[in-house]
Formats: sequence, C-alpha cells, structure tokens
Amino acid sequence: MTDSIRFPSNFTWGVATSAFQIEGAFDADGKGPSIWDTFSHDPANIIDGSNGDVACDHYNRYRDDVAMMASLGVNAYRFSMAWARVQPTGKGAWNEPGFDFYTRLLDALDEKGIVAHITLYHWDLPQGLQDDGGWMSRDTAHRFADYAAEVARRFGNRVASIATHNEPWCTANLGYGNGQFAPGVADKKQAIQVSHHLLLSHGLAMQAMRAVNPTCQLGIVLNQWTAEPATDTEADRRLAALEWANSIEWFMDPIFKRRYPALSLEAHGANAPVVHAGDFDIIAQPLDFLGVNYYRREVMSAEVPPRKPEGGLGFTDMGWEIYPQGLTDLLVQLKQEYPDLPPVYITENGMAAVDSVGADGQVDDTQRVEYVRTHLEALKAAMDAGVDVRGYFLWSLMDNFEWNSGYEKRFGIVYVDYATQQRIPKASALWYRDFIAGQRAALRAA
Repeated sequence: MTDSIRFPSNFTWGVATSAFQIEGAFDADGKGPSIWDTFSHDPANIIDGSNGDVACDHYNRYRDDVAMMASLGVNAYRFSMAWARVQPTGKGAWNEPGFDFYTRLLDALDEKGIVAHITLYHWDLPQGLQDDGGWMSRDTAHRFADYAAEVARRFGNRVASIATHNEPWCTANLGYGNGQFAPGVADKKQAIQVSHHLLLSHGLAMQAMRAVNPTCQLGIVLNQWTAEPATDTEADRRLAALEWANSIEWFMDPIFKRRYPALSLEAHGANAPVVHAGDFDIIAQPLDFLGVNYYRREVMSAEVPPRKPEGGLGFTDMGWEIYPQGLTDLLVQLKQEYPDLPPVYITENGMAAVDSVGADGQVDDTQRVEYVRTHLEALKAAMDAGVDVRGYFLWSLMDNFEWNSGYEKRFGIVYVDYATQQRIPKASALWYRDFIAGQRAALRAA
C-alpha cells in the first residue's frame, strides 16, 4: 500500500538526532558539563556503564554525517544544540567556539540543500544551573529564555524552525519523577513542579525569540500517545482517562487552554504545582507548529499484574508495542480536542531493534522497514482525515547513546560501530531513501 500513497509536494522528509546522544567532545573548546555528563559519569546510572564522552564523535565527523544524510535524499535535519557548549554554565558569557561548531554544521547542511530544524533543549541542562536548583528553580526558566533569544538572534534567519523543548514529559517524569534520567531525582511533587517550570520556560522563550524577530517557525516538541483501557471496565476506563490527562493534556492544555486538566489536579492533590498569577498567559504563546514524537500507545489496566497489550505486530527492543494505528488515532484526537491545533510535524518516530552486521557487511533490519512503512501509512490516514501534518523526521539518523540504556539500544537507520566509528546504512536507510525518491518521482510524473 505504501507504494500508492502520496504525500504533498512540499512535505518535509527528515531525520533527527540530539546533541548529547551523538556529539561527544564533552569538554572540547570550552564546553561546560551538563547534567547528563554528570549523570553518565557515574557508571551505576547507565545500564552498560558507558557515557556520552565520545558517543558518535559527531562533533568531529559532522561533515561526513551531513554527506550521509544527503545520500539518503532527506531535505531536513532536526538536531538539538548543547546549551553548555554555547554557554558553559547556563548563564553569563557565550562560548564562541561552541557557536562556531553549529555555524559550521549549518554551513555543511546549506551546501547539501538540507534545511535545519533546531531544538534548544533535549534534556542536557548545564550543570551550573543544576547547582543553582535546576528546573525546580523558576530562575532557570528565565535563563532558558536568555539562551533562546541568543540562538534566535544568531540562527533564527538560517533555519526552518526552532523548538523550545523536546519531550518535557521525560525531563519531568524520568529526570525528577523516578530518577531514571538526569539529574536522577525521584520525587513526584518535584516532577510536577518541574513540569510547570518547563512550560513556563517555553512561554518565556517564545516571547524572547519573537522579540528578536526570527523568520523561522517557533514551537515545541511533545512525546504523545493514545491511552486505551485494556478492558471495558470502569476502572480501566478511568485509568485511561487519567493517563491521557496526565501525559497529553497536562502539557497541551496550558498552551492551548490556559489551564491544567481538572482530572490531573484532582489526582495530584497536594502535589499540584505552584502557579503564579499570569503564568498561563506566558505559557499560552501562539505556536507556529507542534512537534509530535510518537512511538507507541499506552494500554491501561487496573488488574494486578496489569494486563499487557496483545502486540499483534510485535514489540521493539525497548519492549514497546508496535502500534501504527495509534498515530492516526492520536492525531485525529488532538485535532478534535484542540481545534486551533497548528501545523504538525512528526518530529520523532522509529524503533529500537537488535541490529548486527551480517557476513555480507550489511544490516538487514527488516522489522524497522515494516515499522516505518506502516507508520507512514498511518500518518497519511490522519492527513486524509483533516490533520495538517507538514513533515516527518525518522528517529534516528544513526545509532547513538540511548540515555540510561547506554549503547545497548539501537534506534538508528545507520549502524554505528563504536570501536571504529564506521557508519553503515541499514536496510531501513536504503528503504527510506528509495521511498523519498519514489515520492518525488511520482510528483514529477503527475
């Protein structure tokens, strides 16, 4: 079926990465430490005991990596900037060698005709700000706005878009809720307060960037999923409603409705965040786009142990159910619940698989090919249902440091041999290349 679906001629085809996962060069050219440097330097925090000091050495190999992107035919690249690379402590003087790196990267992308989409924050807060209270401090939101304004001033007329945050749900719930991610705090009340400060920082950053008047589109990237009851019992249906409220509406409602969902506030009780007068007016800045990261659905069960999803299409190496229909359902539900939904980009979609290099030197990741194919079909179904989707960024360009999983989980469409830093395009990369080429050929023939 994929061969017959057609996306619009101006549809963006991209790949995505994040700074800490690929750059390495953790202390090069004046870069300061981030919370992920600190967190990963304690081997007990990472499943394989590794860290991000070298990662994919993209800091030194960026030109080859851009050439690799160009060989796949993508016309867009979504990447994050390392805040501590351009402002080592998160406040005070800018680090020009750090900005020079991103200038060189943009130059390389320009040479290949690949449009840049920047994310300001992909979880790597400068350690200097963490020492001052991190995201538990409202002041960090103002420091983030200063950083956003400087990036917009320098690069806002060179890139297609700037997103404030990537997946603030993860920053709050994994970084502060269960200690799985940096900075390693496990405190539900702190997690909920942090989520509010992240949203506040988003609004302040949007205001600060618009004051600089960049020509690019401005928005935010949220990880989202559908929440479905495992059975038709009242208990399962309530759990599903609460999951949707806590995970989707908790970040969408402040932006689009100037409030937090009542169901969540009731459930949080005394853990509800401290909200200052005027905060929602700051948070609810108009978005030029919404980035949606989709990997799976949530199936909610009140049984003990909880009932698991059937997984008719299998599971990824992260243990996540493969469920492309959820992408259609999610986007249609968002459009229904938020009628003023701006244009949407699928800013991440992909899967971890157990990949290895075969005797022929190739990586045959057939399951990933099928994953991407079926999710693109689901995406087109949502577009046909009236959702305004402008682009798709496959996660990830290459295998990388997968946070607390270290190098054990491979999400890339390009295989990375970490011992040699050799890059090997997998079958999925070649399929994606051919799919994009087929889309363009069909448009020319039309």
